[in-house]
Amino acid sequence: MPEHTCVVGDLFSEAAGRRLAEVAPLAQRLRPATLDELVGQQHVVGPGRALRVAIERDRVPSLVLYGPPGAGKTTIARIVANATGAAFEELSAVSATVTNVREVLARARERLGASGQRTILFLDEIHRFNKAQQDALLPGVEEGVVTLIGATTENPYFALNSALLSRTQVFELEPLSEDELAQVITRGADALSARLSPEVTAFVARRAGGDARTALSILELAVQTADGEVTEANVEDAARKRPLVYDRAGDSHYDFISAWIKSTRAGDVQASVYYLAVMLESGEDPRFIARRMIVLASEDIGNADPQALLVAVAAAQAVEHVGLPEARLNLAQATVYLARAPKSNASYVALKKATADAREHGHLRPPDAIRSVGHPGARKLGRGEGYVYPHDDEAGFDVDYLPDALKGRVYYENPE
Repeated sequence: MPEHTCVVGDLFSEAAGRRLAEVAPLAQRLRPATLDELVGQQHVVGPGRALRVAIERDRVPSLVLYGPPGAGKTTIARIVANATGAAFEELSAVSATVTNVREVLARARERLGASGQRTILFLDEIHRFNKAQQDALLPGVEEGVVTLIGATTENPYFALNSALLSRTQVFELEPLSEDELAQVITRGADALSARLSPEVTAFVARRAGGDARTALSILELAVQTADGEVTEANVEDAARKRPLVYDRAGDSHYDFISAWIKSTRAGDVQASVYYLAVMLESGEDPRFIARRMIVLASEDIGNADPQALLVAVAAAQAVEHVGLPEARLNLAQATVYLARAPKSNASYVALKKATADAREHGHLRPPDAIRSVGHPGARKLGRGEGYVYPHDDEAGFDVDYLPDALKGRVYYENPE
């Protein structure tokens, strides 16, 4: 009876495997099996590149593939699996436990001891591993019991501990260009026996946002809903929302606020508004944006337009009192004002210079003329002696009140 059950189970598994190849998403069916089939990432796996040579020689080091969705991280790992003579184990950090990791390491150690066969562990979403899980994995990587291939959409320098990072090589993958996506889309259209004009192909590529998997998903749905030749309307319907790759604690968080600051500082109002829109659309905390506006108003505009600080503070108050989505308008208004305002970092430079002197010389005593006379006996100690009240005597405006050791220093220079 158990044997009969096993045979029936095998038959069902075999049938499911055959049908899976037919019903799997297009992106899964067209996943490249070799490096020559892979589109994009030539800076990492192009001819003569170190990683490609390592794969071809079956000498892949422990590594982390870092990049946006649909860039080819899992595909490269699968290519390694097809090319290697090592045992290939796979875990997802979303569901794997410390026990799972230890089981993989135990099997790897047994293989190595019994037959000398190496083990490659592919760990998807490696940034999801907590410290305890990373610590469990570390000895196996350190000793060479397993070769680790990790895949992550988040900057590994934020997500992984330094001990694990020091034993791996990080390869950053890039979003596919529209030309590269067009190659992927053409391949997908051929597989679906669909007709696409060059204009529609380019439109799908634009809507995919650098993601090959998204491009093929859009294409597949557009073909299914098209009545004959695929049109831009079919594509628009299939791609309801552009993919926005954004992590509020990692690269995107810092990259986009950096882009906003630098665009606004340069007076590029179009770019400034665009990066603001990306951050808001992606769910960035509007209070974080408002705080950066307040800083920029003093650091980069300063007294070239003192009103800029008032505008930035008003925008921050609007965020607190009005909230999203309406406060988007307040942030947009402030962004345009800050980008178009005249720029001066004279206050920032002055503070930086003065801070350097304060650190170098310590807290030098102010001249007696401007020291406090607010306590009994201050006058007897010479406090206030020689002070000229400017409102009574204009000579009081023409003085140098810096400590004696810093007389003549110039920190703030009027930009005019």
